[in-house]
Amino acid sequence: MVSQVPLLVVVGYVWPEPNSSAAGYRMLSLLKLYLAQGWQVVFASAAEPGMHRYPLAELGVIEQQIALNDSSFDNWITALNPQAVLFDRFMLEEQFGWRVEQACPEALRILDMEDCHALRAAREQCAKTTAALDAAALNSELALREIAAIYRCDITLVISSYEMQLLQQHYQVPAALLCYCPFLLEQEPTPNRLKFDQREHFVAIGNFRHAPNWHAVLWLKQQIWPLIRARLPQAQLHIYGAYPPPKATALHNVRDGFLVKGWAEDACVVMEQARVCLAPLAFGAGLKGKLLDAMRCGTPSVTTDIGAEGMQPDGASVQADNPDQRLWAGIIANDAKGIAEAAVKLYQQPELWSRCQQQGYAIVTEKFMLAAHQTRLWQQLEQVRQQLELHRQHNFTGLMLRHHAYRSTKFMGQWIEAKNRLGASTAAEPDAVPAPEAN
Repeated sequence: MVSQVPLLVVVGYVWPEPNSSAAGYRMLSLLKLYLAQGWQVVFASAAEPGMHRYPLAELGVIEQQIALNDSSFDNWITALNPQAVLFDRFMLEEQFGWRVEQACPEALRILDMEDCHALRAAREQCAKTTAALDAAALNSELALREIAAIYRCDITLVISSYEMQLLQQHYQVPAALLCYCPFLLEQEPTPNRLKFDQREHFVAIGNFRHAPNWHAVLWLKQQIWPLIRARLPQAQLHIYGAYPPPKATALHNVRDGFLVKGWAEDACVVMEQARVCLAPLAFGAGLKGKLLDAMRCGTPSVTTDIGAEGMQPDGASVQADNPDQRLWAGIIANDAKGIAEAAVKLYQQPELWSRCQQQGYAIVTEKFMLAAHQTRLWQQLEQVRQQLELHRQHNFTGLMLRHHAYRSTKFMGQWIEAKNRLGASTAAEPDAVPAPEAN
């Protein structure tokens, strides 16, 4: 394909599902960012298309199914010769980075972290063992892989201001390799939502395939919701999320007001009908799309320090004991009793509820509007692309890692390809590569 305009190729972990996960919404906003600058965009993925995938063709994005460990990708991307390639999560850079460098070495290589996988995994492990999050937990094998991918790329998009700080201070990643890119909303929130007395019940929402969300559902079921229900016997908790497994639907209990409703076609419709959003996240990373939706819809939330991380106004503290003084669109608490008490308070106090609603609108306007970030984002991306060779020479660690790591991943990929071809030639079924799990 010959292109008369700059071309971006996105190598996707999954096909975007903006109504199923925050990752899908974020990817869609990045595609629109490039489209708005007049670029042509191709989205390629080796994953199986999900039932809720977004119709990218309606945006003018070209879709391409690709294969893992197959040289057909090399021929395909060589013919395209894109000006930029974006890897959706570090695992895709490991799979395809060396192929992109070999086929189109002058293309800008962008990594979108989505969130810091190493941080999320370390927190999950610490939650299981009740251990403290320390340097040993953060310096895991997963971290070595993820930070190496950051160095091998020319620029990395980081969604959370907290993770920008973590990458620079703990992992010592140079600031020149990082670009702060939070959620990017095109429209400001509209305050004329349903009022306090027009709403009822609680809502929790999140993709069931994402471990922090499933843990939150269990925490609600086993500890938090019984405390709330004892104080508000008529209240219900409506739980939404894509891909609910049988173990999740089995938690549905009408008598207890614990209603597992599965996928929501429009998260904002169900969010704006609820009085309070519950997001008791014991671990995780990045920014929480469910809390952004809650703020956009004027629904105050109860969440944890981890849930609010990177989403509070600049200079806000999550340590204050008085919830009315916290700069959050609701109340922050970190144990079952505190979360339940906060939920009841928000549910019963209209004045507090209204103040938290207004704070949510202010946070969205301050931190997550496309207009506030677009110019800075685009200038940084284009500056790196226009000075690519000089930029790479200043990243000696990246040069070194590409020299060594790409050799090993290249040979591994070629070995798997040869093995699969041998299997096919002897009528044996080749190794199947499962579709990646949605975030």
